[in-house]
This record gives sequence, structure tokens and C-alpha cells, in this order.
Amino acid sequence: MKIIPIQPDPSTALQAVAGTAYPTDGPLKDRRDRAVQDLRISVTDRCNFRCIYCMPRSVFGADYPFLPRKELLSFEEITRIARRFATRGVRKIRITGGEPLLRKHVENLIEMLAQIPDVELTLTTNGVLLPKMARTLKDAGLDRVTISLDAIDDPTFRLMNDADFPVAAVLEGIAAAKDAGLGPIKVNMVVKRGVNDQGILDMARHFRGSGHILRFIEFMDVGSSNGWKLDSVVPSREIIQRIDQVFPLEQVDPNYTGEVAERWRYRDGAGEIGVISSVTQAFCSTCSRIRLSTEGKLYTCLFAQTGHDLRDMLRAGVSDAELDQTIAGVWHNREDRYSEIRTANTAGLRKIEMSYIGG
Repeated sequence: MKIIPIQPDPSTALQAVAGTAYPTDGPLKDRRDRAVQDLRISVTDRCNFRCIYCMPRSVFGADYPFLPRKELLSFEEITRIARRFATRGVRKIRITGGEPLLRKHVENLIEMLAQIPDVELTLTTNGVLLPKMARTLKDAGLDRVTISLDAIDDPTFRLMNDADFPVAAVLEGIAAAKDAGLGPIKVNMVVKRGVNDQGILDMARHFRGSGHILRFIEFMDVGSSNGWKLDSVVPSREIIQRIDQVFPLEQVDPNYTGEVAERWRYRDGAGEIGVISSVTQAFCSTCSRIRLSTEGKLYTCLFAQTGHDLRDMLRAGVSDAELDQTIAGVWHNREDRYSEIRTANTAGLRKIEMSYIGG
């Protein structure tokens, strides 16, 4: 099976603003009154893992045709787009992939983005390259990292990443990030029933008292290649119940409106965990995220089928004012609420792969 990136109509972005003038500054609101606050930027579609829920080896094998370098946005193009979003209310920029640390000289991009005022700069990674790169990233201006780790026992983790990486490699990355000051560190575990859910308590036990925030993510129907089925989802309520029976928990108020993870803390003061419940408890009503893909398409939802082309506009010499109007039009016309309307039929739709737009 070969996955081909979903290509939007080249005129999509321009159609979004045709004949319409939007305010030239200030926060943007979509059709459901949601403000844009979080820009997620994928800097590569390549990864050194082949996680079964993101880049299954049966599809993304050794001969998979990843994007040629010329099709990727340059660091200058990424920074230009990010600056426009920052003027429109974005306060967090997250660098993603694929595995973003595979992008050559990504620290140079971090340094460029760090010059944008009043924006938190974060990065999501599988962690195995952090022992070599954590200090450089921190020195370049990165604020913190989120690290993926889907099991604490080697056999299960190797099954999940399908690239024979041991748990120790990720734990070394977590330690390097902590030493470099890239915290508070969040550790993400995607939970799939019958595959790694038996390790929920082991993960909780390992990270209790560590100062890191462990987050459990429901297995989602992102893309079209991961074989998603509803009965593979472990509802976040079940995850909380399992942990609470051994390590009593109490719920914590969100840090801000639109926070994705529902927060819980251990009653004995040993830290906090989070659950991300996109399947069973949709949070579309407060979603403030927009995604920029590796090759310069804007996606207004993680489960999107089409994107809005910015790369060709940039390379055609568009002005900042025109770029701003396109961005404003894309967000203003946004009405996505996929997780609120998910059915067996919608789950089977051909959607953009996570490796192109990040998580």
C-alpha cells in the first residue's frame, strides 16, 4: 500500500479570501468563535521510528518516497509564516515531524523562531537524539520538549516503535532534556488496547515523583494507514480508574482555556498526569490549534482531508499583507469539529497522515 499526500486544490487558500478583507491585526476567530493560539509546524516527514499508530512499516517502509528537500519549506519561509501568526494571537509554537530532530540544522530554525516575542517555543520528539542535541536546542532558544514513550518495558516498546529502539534510548533523551533545562518535560503514551495498555500502571509507577508529566493519549484515527478501530481505544476514564485504584488521584483545573490534556494529580503529592481524550471526550469546542505541514500546507484540524497551500504563494513573491489575509481567511472560515461528529463512516475517510502535520 502506498500513501500519497493529499493535495489541496492549488486555489484553495486564495478562494478563502477572495473578495473579502479581514482586519489587518489582532486575534483571529473562526466560525465557532475559537481563537487561534497554537501553531504546530512539521519540519520533516521522515522518522527513525515506525510507530504502528503513525508510520506503520507496512506502508512507510525502506522504499517509501519521502518528500525531496526542495519541496520542504525553508527555515526562512517557516519563520515568515510564524511571525504572521504571532501577530494574530499565536502564543505557542510547537516543532513536530516526523521526527523533527532529523531535520538538518534544526537548531538554526529554533534560533530564528526564538526571536519572535511573547511566544513559547516547544518541540515534540521521540527523544533518542536528545543526548546529542538537547543542550544545543536549549542554547538556541527552545523552551521545553514533549517526548513520546509508549511503554516502559522493552518488548512492548520495540513492538510499538517497530524500529528496535530500546526504552533506555528514550530515557537517556529524557535525562538529557532535564539536564539541559528543557522542562517541565511531558511524556506522551499513546494507548492501544491489547498492545500496550497492560503497561499503564507501570508507566505511572515509573514517572511518579520524577517531576515529569506523563500523559496518556487515546488511540486516534489520524490518517488512513494505522488500521484504527474503535475497540482498540482505551477510554481515558478507564485509564484514570486503573491508576486511581493503585495511586489515588484528584482532578486539577486546566492551566488555560482550550488545554488539550485533562489534568489529574496524585493525592500524595507525587506529581501529575494527563489524559487526552480526542475520541471519547471531544474538545473541538475549544480547539485553538492550526498546523503547518512539511511542504507548506495549512491544516485546520488534525483529521483534515485538505490543506491550504502557502508555499507556492511564498515562492511566487506574495507580500506580507497578502499572506496575512490568506491566513486570516483560512482561520475565519474554519468550522472543523471532527471528533464531535466521528462515526464509523468518518473514521474511514482518507485523511492526511500524522507524519505530514505532526500530532
